[in-house]
Amino acid sequence: MTASWRTMQRGLVRNRRELVTPEGLALPLTIASRGARAGALLLDLTLILLILLALSLSLLALGLGVIDAESASANPAVELLVVLFILIVFLSRYGYFLYFELSPRGATPGKRAMGIRVAARGDGRLTAEAVIARNLMRDAEVFIPAIFLMSGIGSSMGVTGFAAAVWLAVFVFFPFFNRDNLRAGDLIAGTWVIEAERRALPQAMSVSETPGGGFRFGDAELSVYGEHELHVLEQVLRDNNPSAQRQVLEAICRKIGWQPGQGDDRAFLESFYAALRSRLEGDMRFGKRKKDKFS
Repeated sequence: MTASWRTMQRGLVRNRRELVTPEGLALPLTIASRGARAGALLLDLTLILLILLALSLSLLALGLGVIDAESASANPAVELLVVLFILIVFLSRYGYFLYFELSPRGATPGKRAMGIRVAARGDGRLTAEAVIARNLMRDAEVFIPAIFLMSGIGSSMGVTGFAAAVWLAVFVFFPFFNRDNLRAGDLIAGTWVIEAERRALPQAMSVSETPGGGFRFGDAELSVYGEHELHVLEQVLRDNNPSAQRQVLEAICRKIGWQPGQGDDRAFLESFYAALRSRLEGDMRFGKRKKDKFS
């Protein structure tokens, strides 16, 4: 029992990393395990097959009403249904992953079920280009090897088939040969898959009574940050790490032109958080959104 617990602890430590934000703050995160990633992929593929089956049956039912048995091959309606079916297959293969991973959650339903999400490896944000690149590589990592294996093409090609199988195996087993469990698509796109914390957030801090401190911020100070920085600041306050709070305070003061004095760092951050959240919520009521400091 003790040995297995120690093994699990070593695994957790081995998967711990730090993500440095554009503000220079190091936030801890955990790399998703290979098992969690494989489970998420199986769930997503199952869901895609179910969606594809439902839509195909719907097209079939629709087609039964327009097919002319004597001229089915030349029926324009049949040709249209065939084109629609091809589009559905294409969108289910590529559009599914792109749609969900480009969302603010950065996760497909399968990843959300396994408690993991896609994130950028550097200090930037997850971009559409990165998501497209990592998903285009899925052909070489999943679909082509699966077709190659199920069709039995390799067995009839001799040495050439063996060489092709080895080449495809490099992509399939790539996550087993690096410490971050990256697949080839992650390496090309500059992404990784991390664990997403599952916990209910308490009441928003901006609606709670803000502690004292007497800090007042004007429009010029509050206009430098957006929603992304607000979420980072909220996470720092919830973690309640004095060292991290000091780093964030100094970063904010540099940005707004204040001198970071000594005192109650948390009181300053809570006041800034409350003021920034109030400003952003007020702007949203008038249809204005500031996603981050670059907006």
